[in-house]
Amino acid sequence: MHPTSTWASLPLLLFLTMTGCHPDDQKKEAVIFAQDPYPSTYQRPAASPVLLQHAAIYFGNGGFIEQGFVLLQAGKIAYVGSRKPRLPAQTQVVEAKGRYVTPGLIDPHSHLGDYPSPEVEAHQDGNEMSDPNTAQVRAEHGIWPQDPGFRLAREGGVTTLAVLPGSANLFGGWTAVLKNVPARTVQGMKFPGAGAGMKMACGENPKRVYGRRKQLPMTRMGNMAGFREALVQAQGYVQRWQRWQQTTSHGGNEQPPERNLKLESLGRMLQGEMAAQVHCYRADEMAQMLDLAQEFGFRIAAFHHATEAYKVADLLARRDVCAVVWADWWGFKLESWDGIRENAALLQVQGACVALHSDDPHGIQRLNQEMTKAWAAGQRLGLAVTKAQALAWVTLHPARVLGIAQQTGSLEEGKMADVVLWSGDPFSVYSLVDQVYIDGALVHARTGAHAASDFELGTVVEMGAP
Repeated sequence: MHPTSTWASLPLLLFLTMTGCHPDDQKKEAVIFAQDPYPSTYQRPAASPVLLQHAAIYFGNGGFIEQGFVLLQAGKIAYVGSRKPRLPAQTQVVEAKGRYVTPGLIDPHSHLGDYPSPEVEAHQDGNEMSDPNTAQVRAEHGIWPQDPGFRLAREGGVTTLAVLPGSANLFGGWTAVLKNVPARTVQGMKFPGAGAGMKMACGENPKRVYGRRKQLPMTRMGNMAGFREALVQAQGYVQRWQRWQQTTSHGGNEQPPERNLKLESLGRMLQGEMAAQVHCYRADEMAQMLDLAQEFGFRIAAFHHATEAYKVADLLARRDVCAVVWADWWGFKLESWDGIRENAALLQVQGACVALHSDDPHGIQRLNQEMTKAWAAGQRLGLAVTKAQALAWVTLHPARVLGIAQQTGSLEEGKMADVVLWSGDPFSVYSLVDQVYIDGALVHARTGAHAASDFELGTVVEMGAP
């Protein structure tokens, strides 16, 4: 829904009954806040139809066929299956025998653009460490579209990514979902129709950052109290707007409450407009955060990093919360000490939603290798996880985390034609990305030219000058 109201015409704000946003699926009265003033301007590029034929196909939703066909047309998956379809005029046919096709890879936790290359202080735009609650800031306002990391991730098969604010604060701000395409502005990269999330962080990071300053939070007790105090304030803010709306709808002419971007952002989360993306390592804290969400009626989409998620897989499955994990990062701080390589596979066999992420400008270039490591760890433990199931950890499941699983993440007719052609099985360290399509348009070819940003072009010219 795209309301036309603005804060200059507040009487146009309306009530809306929303369903499906509350953990217990009870209907909620929700305030429609002002329309997003920074909408996506992404335009699907024009492209001729493409048929990838005779390829082994991982569907991304657990399916696999040894040889099949994928037809890309008008930006969508027009056909996928084992029989050659009837081709539209001017279809480009790509012979892919001996190669593999997958959906485009999706990274649900990245900091590309907010911590771009080169890694210098002037580029540190991902952590607003000025207050434990910076719910009002947006990751998109720090993203530099010329970050060379976007190109390198694209060459690794990543077609969609979420950029999150850092984890210094209890409430870090709005997340942004991007199409991994070259663009002049971040709005030209924003995934059309994808909602933002609210970054939250529990554990060591907030208490370390603010404990050094001798202010709340200094402890995990302070973390939890800080969450609750902020959410109580946001509840009051929403209630004030609701009362004002009720008064004006009955002919009153009271002045509207003063606008507060911080409380408005949390109010959007409380009203189900955005879900929480929570930085959280320890099992006990994940359980506490689930209780917090129940207390205040907001939805947690996923716990990120979640090195101890395997200990609470049943709780996550019951509450329909995903775990976004690494393949093998552990032990770099105390709350990550109980991380194990079998984390993802254990979550899978216990019925929980699991996705892999990079949280790293280098790891995002090799998500297929992270997938392979996590799958192999499960195999060594004897866990019954197929390659086709594991591929969903970097395709359909992260799409679910980001709320875009109806549009992308698997090779299904009608979904966006975000597709990767691999030189071999993507579970092999020797396989390379041959071609990448986004909305059916070829955006990377290993044997062709590379789309460099203006920053890279200028740097190359300058370095090569006599």
